[in-house]
Amino acid sequence: MPLPFLTAERAFDAADDVALPFDDHDNWRRPYRPGPWRVAAAALLLLLASFILLSAMVIAFAGALSTATVCLAIALVVIAVALRILRAGVWVSRHGARRVTLLRTTTTAWEQVTAVRTVQQPVRWLGLPRTVQGQALLLERRQGEPLTLLTDHNADFLSRPGAFERAADSVEVWNEEYSGV
Repeated sequence: MPLPFLTAERAFDAADDVALPFDDHDNWRRPYRPGPWRVAAAALLLLLASFILLSAMVIAFAGALSTATVCLAIALVVIAVALRILRAGVWVSRHGARRVTLLRTTTTAWEQVTAVRTVQQPVRWLGLPRTVQGQALLLERRQGEPLTLLTDHNADFLSRPGAFERAADSVEVWNEEYSGV
């Protein structure tokens, strides 16, 4: 059943290269949608957190407040990890490129970037130690070694090669637009 309203997402899909009227390049934005593996992992963690919160409530009603507090703290940590998993990925703005992982965030200003290119190399499969041959988007910096921004086998692009190509092209366009500023 088609809905009579047009969302911003559908308007963006209709014309990928046209900026929306409220498009602000000073804000950090992800140039692609989160992948199904990333969303599924976060959803499972949030489901686990709901069960932990339910157990904390039952334990609190039973009278063991210290144990309920421990369960509540564990649930809050699980929720924080789920939100960080959803936030992980590559973010771009007029100021530079930002790579967010579970434990670390690396920001590189566009002025420090010498090149952004796609290369064939061994990449990690879903962030696990196992490597497979795939594509990676490398950000080469003036100082330091290259930074791998995206791979076609991570949680956002596994089984979605077209989405990887669009995201890599989008980051390359951001680099071309703002590296000379």
